[in-house]
Amino acid sequence: MPEGPEIKQIADALATALVGQKLTEVFFAFDHLKPWESVLCGRKVKRVRPRGKALLTELRDLAIYSHNQLYGRWFVVERGEELQTGRQLRLALHTRRHACLLYSASDIEVLSAGDVESHSFISKLGPDVLDEATTDQTIATRYAEPQFQGRQLGSLLLDQGFLAGLGNYLRSEILFCARVHPLRRLGDVSASARHALGQQTLVLTRQSYDTQGVTNDLDSYRALRRAGRTFGQSRHWVFDRQGDSCYECGETIEKISVNSRRLYYCPHCQTQ
Repeated sequence: MPEGPEIKQIADALATALVGQKLTEVFFAFDHLKPWESVLCGRKVKRVRPRGKALLTELRDLAIYSHNQLYGRWFVVERGEELQTGRQLRLALHTRRHACLLYSASDIEVLSAGDVESHSFISKLGPDVLDEATTDQTIATRYAEPQFQGRQLGSLLLDQGFLAGLGNYLRSEILFCARVHPLRRLGDVSASARHALGQQTLVLTRQSYDTQGVTNDLDSYRALRRAGRTFGQSRHWVFDRQGDSCYECGETIEKISVNSRRLYYCPHCQTQ
């Protein structure tokens, strides 16, 4: 499933094609949404923005809510361009010049502007790490709130109600860079470790957005690429590196399962 940085990159691409443009044609694959096609056609897109791992395409008093889930994928193409894919088209937004096409996702709704914040998914979200309004203090306050202190960190960092936009690779990378063991409870780590967690949450998530998915030290990443490593082999500190040597200490990276999802860590570096 795409994480916050990838969803924001998708939102940027959609915004470039849609914002300020009138929809000349709208297609919904689901029968219960068909009546909205004629309602939305002719309206101008005001904004496209992520909310955690969901997207909102806003048109004055209405918003199209979509969530990619595991398999959904957006494509932005020139109007009339044919896309060769075995996926099923779920939503299409056409302007005079572009077509924005959502394949394979099933979580799509049309909401009134006043109902967006009360939506069953959006209303439960914590602060969005990639929102411009989210500051260092916002994150620090979240890590200090009493209701989260009994939670195991490896589980907490996947909870969109804690911080929206984090996901599986970011979880492993944040915990490694903060030097915190994934099975520790938040309330059991030191004040300095909690500070490091908050700092790395913002730094790594925003670096991943800026670099198309690189959470590793950027100098190390570039050196690895020059040495012939692929993007996938170079982009992370620990994620997806089971059995490889830690870049910091040389210890072997290990993989465990937390919340039925894979998590990677260094047993030597992550002792807090």
